[in-house]
Amino acid sequence: MMNNSRAMDNFSDAFIKNFTTIALGVIINYINGTFVYIFFKSHIFYSDPRYILYIHLVINDMIMLSFAVMLQVITYALPYGLNMFVCCMMLVITSTTNRNSPLNLAGMAIERYIAVCKPLHHIQICTVRRTYILICLIWSVAVIPALSDIIIVLATKPFTIFSIGVLCYNNAVYGSPYHEATSTAVHIVNLSFVFLTLFVTYFKVLFAAKAAITDPASARKARNTILLHGVQLLFCMLGYITPLTNMILLSLFPNKRTTILFSNFLFTNVLPRLLSPVIYGLRDQKFAKYMRVYYSCKQYDIQIKPTEVQVN
Repeated sequence: MMNNSRAMDNFSDAFIKNFTTIALGVIINYINGTFVYIFFKSHIFYSDPRYILYIHLVINDMIMLSFAVMLQVITYALPYGLNMFVCCMMLVITSTTNRNSPLNLAGMAIERYIAVCKPLHHIQICTVRRTYILICLIWSVAVIPALSDIIIVLATKPFTIFSIGVLCYNNAVYGSPYHEATSTAVHIVNLSFVFLTLFVTYFKVLFAAKAAITDPASARKARNTILLHGVQLLFCMLGYITPLTNMILLSLFPNKRTTILFSNFLFTNVLPRLLSPVIYGLRDQKFAKYMRVYYSCKQYDIQIKPTEVQVN
């Protein structure tokens, strides 16, 4: 997306945009990295399927954000484009992690449904081993469309294309009608499955609370969490409607092309990566408790500095 605006940016505009992107990427990854650090430092987290799925979502967002920022910077740094093979590998990672997010949200919603509606079976169903199997399944399902894009390129273009330089973004590399049809079908199936999962689990939890077969407070918290999953899904969908919003905004403000493209890039690829720690980490009492301990210890370490003792 940002590649289209490169030629229209002067040096100062390009510097400001890249600096903003890198700064936001570093800040967001630092915040997410703090949650990852706390997760692996506390055994109560990595033995709980709920937190395993959550931290997988955070790590997935960190990977996606890192590669999105790299592609943004590379677009400006390499005027003749990136090697086609390297570009395809990077696009495989970005597209896979992008598809992982909604699938992971569906898994988290199902886990909450089982915890609230089938509490006696939760320990048997939601084991650590099965959680990691689910994560492997998510990656397997998400990577198939990304690999199929490369297969379509191999089938429709000469092999020598992998040695040339290209502007590294999806529409430039995967612009054939076959890619468009495949991408549209995958997006529809993926998002429909996740939306249906969130819809069903939310109302299952709602009816369970009304029937008084579960703890009302626990059910209310689970419903709120699933609703927040829905909010995150909407942000995931923003990336799919970006071409439409770009077309509408560019027709209304043709002189603001680079600003529109850059703003859409931030709102669809960068800023949503901050949602996971804000929505889940800070709302969760355990994570919030360990977060306070972590930062209080950091502050304590900064305040206490060793002093040199001079011996006469």
